[in-house]
Amino acid sequence: MKEISVIVPVFNTGKYLQEAIESVLQQGIADMEVICVNDGSTDDSLHILETMAEKDSRIQVLSQPNQGQSVARNMALQHATGRYLYFMDSDDVLKPGCFAYCMAQMEKNHYDFVFFDGEVFCEEGTPNLVWGYERTGIYEENKVYVGKELMHSLLDNYTHRAVPWLLFVRHDHVKKLRLGFYPGIIHEDELFTTLLTIQSDSIGCVKQNYVKHRVRANSTMTHKYARRNVDCYLTVVGELIRWSREEHPEHRALIRKFARYTLDKVFHTAQVLPFKVKISLTWVMIRKKYTTFVSAKNWARFLLKN
Repeated sequence: MKEISVIVPVFNTGKYLQEAIESVLQQGIADMEVICVNDGSTDDSLHILETMAEKDSRIQVLSQPNQGQSVARNMALQHATGRYLYFMDSDDVLKPGCFAYCMAQMEKNHYDFVFFDGEVFCEEGTPNLVWGYERTGIYEENKVYVGKELMHSLLDNYTHRAVPWLLFVRHDHVKKLRLGFYPGIIHEDELFTTLLTIQSDSIGCVKQNYVKHRVRANSTMTHKYARRNVDCYLTVVGELIRWSREEHPEHRALIRKFARYTLDKVFHTAQVLPFKVKISLTWVMIRKKYTTFVSAKNWARFLLKN
């Protein structure tokens, strides 16, 4: 068993890959495995990974035909042996000291996971994000947060961010919850991190900015908004509603609150879609009985703005 399993899905990020992996290796953790899953890359990503693996035995390289980030992460989870998990994006940069400090906090306080902050840096020509990843300001270190209460707070303060690269997680806790990433969709992080947070009774805040998150052209985050984005968010909300209805009715109100938080923003953004797509999505929302999750103001913008 290793101390840490770092899980890195890789798809055509050869330009940034070495910097990303080196930022993990330079954390100074000898007893660590870096599981990189090449998800059918067509650039030089696989060659870069294999070259780095030859020089550092902590790197493991797995390959699969392109099936998406969820399947890649799930493959890595099947091979992970670490006591702790960290999910790294293959074009991000991890700042020094992250793993050592997070492990110390986990050991000291026996957390299920800790969360920390990140900063965004954009490639030239890429629009700036309208949201950020700094959310620890109102929380305290060395305090135990209960997941359902923390989720309420994050939603109330509009600081819920679903990305797993802001979390350092106890592996046996993920196993106990039988968590994985929903295949075949984008925005799959929303489902994983929400279920993880709500079902955790011991969460810690690390008031450090540990990740430099790269925003680049042609990534999921900057790709032109499309019908698929909305459909995938609807899948996430549907899975959470099903989970609360069939398994955990005590969380029904919180899941509906999450649905309002998420879908109201989704339909605000979706106002750029063609009118025929808007009509189709409106019928989907009516059929699923999700219309109350979107504010009247954003419904009007969605339907009337060209």
